[in-house]
Amino acid sequence: MRISHIRLRNFRAHDDSRIEWDEGVNLLVGSNGAGKTNVLEAIHVLCLSRSFLASSDRYVLQKGADHYEVEGTFIPDAAGDGAAGGNGSGEAAAAGRSTRPIRVRVAYAGGQGKKVFVNGAPLERVSDLVGRVPVVVFSPDDHRITSEGPDERRRMLDTIMCQWSPVYMDALIQYRRVLKQRNELLQASRRRNRAPDPTLLESWTEEFIRHAAVIIGARLRFVGQFADYLQAAYERVSDVTERPTMRYEPIDGLAAASDDVDAAGAAPDAAPDAAPDAAPDAAVSVKPPAPEAARIAERLREELERTGRSERDRGATQVGPHRDEILMKLGELPVRRYASQGQHRTFGMALKLAQYDFLTDRTGEHPILLLDDVFDNLDPERITAFLGVLNSDVMGQSITTAARREIVLPYFDALDGAKTCRIIEIKNGEMAGEQAYGRDREAAADVTEA
Repeated sequence: MRISHIRLRNFRAHDDSRIEWDEGVNLLVGSNGAGKTNVLEAIHVLCLSRSFLASSDRYVLQKGADHYEVEGTFIPDAAGDGAAGGNGSGEAAAAGRSTRPIRVRVAYAGGQGKKVFVNGAPLERVSDLVGRVPVVVFSPDDHRITSEGPDERRRMLDTIMCQWSPVYMDALIQYRRVLKQRNELLQASRRRNRAPDPTLLESWTEEFIRHAAVIIGARLRFVGQFADYLQAAYERVSDVTERPTMRYEPIDGLAAASDDVDAAGAAPDAAPDAAPDAAPDAAVSVKPPAPEAARIAERLREELERTGRSERDRGATQVGPHRDEILMKLGELPVRRYASQGQHRTFGMALKLAQYDFLTDRTGEHPILLLDDVFDNLDPERITAFLGVLNSDVMGQSITTAARREIVLPYFDALDGAKTCRIIEIKNGEMAGEQAYGRDREAAADVTEA
């Protein structure tokens, strides 16, 4: 998948900007505050309906504006018209994937909320946008995935899984809804200093267990599948021999449910090598088989009973997918506790590259790769290794931000067979110039004023 153009209106620093993209490597340059990262945020909004930085749409509104609009056109790999990864053979089309461009428009107005349109038609739910255009974001905060609490790791896992499995995303949406309702019941009981209505609590508890069992079963399968991708990605960005591992650990007594998976963490009946052309939910079975779901549900029920007094005292549900941990190790040592700063960065890069490869295989499309100032904190060896990955034929479109082109281009020049790179200069929320930069200097265009 690639984006051919984007237009931003009243979005962050951008009053009205239009940018066209190269199908391969793109570099956005500009000083801090110029609006480079805002463009990546806008692309992310078109892919997943939300910014990867702001917690609310009102925070991306341009100062003084009461609405914003972002629109863009995406070209599937299957179109075979020069899109990154497209081979023009028609194989993807034969497999049922659309070759038509996808036009996405997201409009937000204060007091009216957000509306999403795909090819001119409004979506019934904003969340229905997720999965149409896969995207992976690298940011300076990626080290938080391994260095901070389990919330960061669950968020990463959910972002990956929701992009290829609408079943998982629906289960997660329903789980969060039920969790909120169940917690409100517990909080009301705590305020009144008496036990909650048993019939109402049982009703919410059974619905809670039903959705939680789907999520836990799906996560167990995913982590087993993802392990090989992580190992391969780590080898691409690091020359050390430490083996990265990742294990999903349902907490508060649910860890025994993971005994139903093999040593690699995968369910015995999970398809290990689903074809890229397979339907997303066929690649890794999302809903656990009935026996496994029953075992997970029973463990959840036991733990909810065990923690009943504690959750009434605290006014919050104490067990479930919202409390689970994803343990990451290098060799035998937990990354969070023992890794150096450089190891955290390398592990974070490997996680995102593994996410990219996983989504490519499971969706049949190369995700759009967004890289926000990731080279500023990397040493020359890691920059060279990472640019080598971006320059490889197996990678699709990438869009990178940097304060100065000199941060990236010397390393880019040193690569064998480097692709052409489109350089776009951003000043004060506007495109100030562009240049086609590549090894063939005669074919490369000079910077032109916008």
